[in-house]
Amino acid sequence: MNNSRDVFDAAYLKKLMNQKNIIQITRTISINEHEIQCDFIRASGPGGQNVNKVATAVQLRFNVRKCPSLPEDIRERLVRIAGKRITRDGIVIMIARRFRTQEGNRQDAINRLVALIRKAAEKPKPRRQTMPTLASKRRRLDFKDHRRCTKRLRQSSPQADS
Repeated sequence: MNNSRDVFDAAYLKKLMNQKNIIQITRTISINEHEIQCDFIRASGPGGQNVNKVATAVQLRFNVRKCPSLPEDIRERLVRIAGKRITRDGIVIMIARRFRTQEGNRQDAINRLVALIRKAAEKPKPRRQTMPTLASKRRRLDFKDHRRCTKRLRQSSPQADS
């Protein structure tokens, strides 16, 4: 009896360990942490000697085109939304240097990537065509009539040559 409980606990622990490497984006979308590549680089800006000695800034790379967990429509929107943060090969590059620690910058870059993917996961609201109201049509015609009168007053009146 104790042996079966150990097997259950081992399977449960294995499941928990696998979930540790998963980043939950939405209820239906999650990406594996192994799909994200983080490189630590030296940060620019103020910080004294610490900036020159320690590589605390993070350059996060995420290949959108090769990610199996993203649906095709979300991939297309993500490529469109990413703008200059995406390369021609479909790799999103995020650079985080806000914090003084590697872990803080790494978490910041991952949070920004998650926010970008969440934004891409939102389906755009379809545009409903509307008809102009009767009042707006009247305002437009009244304005056109007013402009017509203004331009007519500007014209030089034909004078009789005597």
